[in-house]
Amino acid sequence: MAGALMMWGAVIGASVLAFAFKYIGQSIPQSLLTNPRVARIADLIPTALLAGLVAVQTFAEKTTLVVDQRLAGLAVAAIALSLRANFLVMLIAATGTSALLHRL
Repeated sequence: MAGALMMWGAVIGASVLAFAFKYIGQSIPQSLLTNPRVARIADLIPTALLAGLVAVQTFAEKTTLVVDQRLAGLAVAAIALSLRANFLVMLIAATGTSALLHRL
């Protein structure tokens, strides 16, 4: 029972924080958002978050660092993108490489 109560507390707390962040975001003056430095930082944040997510998903297994077939798939994806392959071709090549190496 205590675990369920703690879980609901976490859900309600996260909901309150999400609402607060949205409200604060809507309250920021437009003049601050049109600042070139702020706009550049705001453009780079999603890229940095995605790069971090890719790194964690590629090199982490719970709490340990691993190098396995996922690294080969990432390398194939990087090569395909550097050769200007479209997204679907890159995705099939990367997943195919990872799956093939996983089966070996």
